[in-house]
Amino acid sequence: MRTVSWLFVVSVALFISGIGFVIAGARSARAAPAGEAAPVTTPVASIKQIMNGIVMPDAYVIYNAVGTKTSAKGVEEIAPQNDEEWAAVANAAAALIESGNLLLMGNRVVDKEDWIKMTREFMDQGKLALKAAEAKDKDGIVSAGGDLNTSCDNCHAKYQRQ
Repeated sequence: MRTVSWLFVVSVALFISGIGFVIAGARSARAAPAGEAAPVTTPVASIKQIMNGIVMPDAYVIYNAVGTKTSAKGVEEIAPQNDEEWAAVANAAAALIESGNLLLMGNRVVDKEDWIKMTREFMDQGKLALKAAEAKDKDGIVSAGGDLNTSCDNCHAKYQRQ
């Protein structure tokens, strides 16, 4: 019988210690300090500066990455030829996506409906261009570039360039 009572005492001790660990864990989870707050950002560039400094140059990288050129030599195919050139196209696409984030910051949001919708469509086309560049997919670049241009045209039709 002595063995049975020791087993009972050990079992009760383990049970109580387990409850203690659960309580201690719950208290420490509650007492954990909140992570640092995100840094406060202050938009500096105007929409026009974002368009001229980021969007237009990087969109032209996408538009001019793949195509054909007619010259005295005949029709020449234009496409990135190595990893560095494909990386440049991917970097341009990533910059376009990030420029969309800039267009959605602070007082740059012109309205809460079409501006946000059109900016997100623009960003989605940038994501397709990025995916195509990472896959070294020439047809994907052509398709994404055309759709990117359409998204730009749609936005500019409503929000005239100034």
